[in-house]
Amino acid sequence: MKKEFRQHIEEIVTLNDDDFERIASYFAARRYNKGDFLFRQGDRVYYMYFVVSGLLKLVYNDESGKEHILSFAMEDWWETDYWAYYNRSTASMSLQCLEDSDILCITLSDYQALCADHPKMVSFFLQKATSGHIASQQRILSLLRASAQERYEALLRRYPSLFQRVSKSLIAAYLGVSRETLSRFLPNFGENAKL
Repeated sequence: MKKEFRQHIEEIVTLNDDDFERIASYFAARRYNKGDFLFRQGDRVYYMYFVVSGLLKLVYNDESGKEHILSFAMEDWWETDYWAYYNRSTASMSLQCLEDSDILCITLSDYQALCADHPKMVSFFLQKATSGHIASQQRILSLLRASAQERYEALLRRYPSLFQRVSKSLIAAYLGVSRETLSRFLPNFGENAKL
C-alpha cells in the first residue's frame, strides 16, 4: 500500500524517505469487503479516504429510495462526503465498496496536523481539490447540456475500465438514465462489459 501511496503523492510533490514515512503515519490502513459501507447517509463522517485498490460508489438516496450515483472512486482517488467531513457533521450521502478495497483513511484533525507539519502536502491537497472541483463542474455541465448518449460516450472514453468493473444498472444511475435507455447505447458498450 505504501508504494502506491508514495507514487501517488510524488506525481505532484517530491519526498524523501523520512518525509514519506512521517506523512504516511497520519493515515490508517483499512481493508473493506465488497458491499461494505464506509459510511451511510445519516452517519457521522470521520475520515477522508484514499483508494489504494478497489472501487467505491458515492450515492445519494432520495426520499423515494431512488439511488443517485455522484461518483465512482477507483485507484488513486480521494473520496468522502466533504461537507460532513469538514463540518464534523452527518453524511447526506453513502460511500460503499463495489469491490474488495484497500483504503487509507485520515481524520480531519490528522489532516490539519499533516498540512501544518508538511507544507508540501498543502500544495498536494490544493492540486487534488482543484482537480476534483473542475471534474465536478464538468459533470454538472455535462448533465445540463449533453445528451444521455454524449454523457455515455464521454464516460466510456475517459474511464473505459469502469465498464468492465460495474453493472449496466450502476452506469445508468451514474448517467442519470434508465437501464433501458442505456441499452440503446450497448453496441458501444464493449464485448466484455459487465451486465
